[in-house]
Amino acid sequence: MNLAETIYQHSLKLPETAAREALDFIEFLEQRYAPKPANTKQQNDTEAFLAAIAGGLSEDFPDDINNDDLGIDALREALD
Repeated sequence: MNLAETIYQHSLKLPETAAREALDFIEFLEQRYAPKPANTKQQNDTEAFLAAIAGGLSEDFPDDINNDDLGIDALREALD
């Protein structure tokens, strides 16, 4: 008899509520010891973000914007 069969045989002797608790614990262990996915790249990785949005701008979006094209910020006091 292998380990899984032994666990099963013991679970048959438990009351329903205790068997449910044992199942919950086994499912917890499955999550805890589950193998990590192969892709461990972080979601907030800058390169991954840029690759995801690359080509997302329309064809007519200007690619030659520089500081001369930007407006002048208003002073904070002028906004009161």
